[in-house]
Amino acid sequence: MEEVAVVENKKVILKNYVDGIPTETDMELKMGDTIEIKAPKGSSCFLVKNLYLSCDPYMRGRMRDFHGSYLPPFLPGQRIEGFGVARVIDSDDPNYTPGELICGITGWEEYSLLRSSNELQLRKIQLDDAIPLSYHLGLLGMAGFTAYAGFYEICSPKKGESVFVSAASGAVGQLVGQLAKLNGCYVVGSAGSKQKVDLLKNKLGFDEAFNYKEEADLDAALKRYFPEGINIYFDNVGGSMLDAALLNMKVHGRIALCGMVSLQSLSSSSQGGINNLYNAIPRRLRLEGFLQSDYVHIFPQFLEHVKGYYKEGKIVYIEDMSEGLELAPAALVGLFSGENVGKQVVRVANE
Repeated sequence: MEEVAVVENKKVILKNYVDGIPTETDMELKMGDTIEIKAPKGSSCFLVKNLYLSCDPYMRGRMRDFHGSYLPPFLPGQRIEGFGVARVIDSDDPNYTPGELICGITGWEEYSLLRSSNELQLRKIQLDDAIPLSYHLGLLGMAGFTAYAGFYEICSPKKGESVFVSAASGAVGQLVGQLAKLNGCYVVGSAGSKQKVDLLKNKLGFDEAFNYKEEADLDAALKRYFPEGINIYFDNVGGSMLDAALLNMKVHGRIALCGMVSLQSLSSSSQGGINNLYNAIPRRLRLEGFLQSDYVHIFPQFLEHVKGYYKEGKIVYIEDMSEGLELAPAALVGLFSGENVGKQVVRVANE
C-alpha cells in the first residue's frame, strides 16, 4: 500500500464575528492541523499548495454575521478564504494536473483541498516571464478585472472627459486611472498620504492628485480640480467622498459604485447616509453598483488588452507584498487604515 506523506497545515481562522474595525486579534494563526499530500480517491478534488494570497476589502463583509450579501459570511473557528494563486500538488479531478498553476478562491492556509465549482472562480495560469505570478491576483486578477469592467462597462468613457478616482493608489484605482489616461481623459485621484499622491502623479500618470486627509472641505477640493465638473466618478470609498462628488457631477455623469471602504469598518449602528443624492435627478446621473463576476464574458478581452498594455510599458502596477502566512491578518487589517501602498498580497510559499 502506498504511503502518503502527512504534513502540518498552518491556517488563518476567524475567531469571532466582527462589528466595527477589524483587528489582528479577530484572527488567529492556527498550528497543529495536518493534511495528507494526496487527493482522496473518488473525491473529484485536487490538492494545491498556496503560493500567494490576496487581501481585499470585500473580505471585511464576510467577517460579520450577515447573510444578505452576495457572499456568505466566514464561520468562526474556520479558515478564512479568498483569492489566491496556487500550484496543483495532486489531483482526483481530470481537469487539473499536478504542476499546473491556478488562480481562484482558496483557503488562507498552506495547502487546500479544492473541488471545482463556479463559486471558486478558478482559472489556469500560463507562466509568462514578463509578468510576475502574483500579478494574477492584482493587475490580471479580480482587482484588475474590476477596474476594467467597471470603467468600460459602467462608465462608458469618451475621449476628453474628466474622471475622478477615489482610493486611487489601491489595487483597483491605480488601473482605472491609467486606463482613463489611455482613453484620452483628464484624471484626478485621491489618496491618504503624500507618498501615495506622489505615486499617482509621478509613476501612475494621473494629471492631478490630492490627499483627502488634508482637505477640510471635499466639495471645495473637487471644485478646485474639476471647475467644470466631473463626467465619471469611479467610487471605491463611498461616504463623504461620494457625497461631495454628487455635488460636482456634470449632466449625464456616470458613477461606478465599486466599493464602500470608508463604511466597511463602521459598526452596524453607525452607518451614515448620503445627503446629496437628489443631485442625481436634475443632472440625470447614472449610479450603478457592480461585481466583476457579472462580466466574466469579457475576461479574455480584459486579459488580452491589459497584458498587452503592461508588456508595451503603457501601464505599471504597484504591489505591496507581505512575507509569510503569519502576516496575513496584519496585511488584511491594514487595508482599512490605508497602510498598504498598491495591491496587498501575502506570499505563503516560494514558487
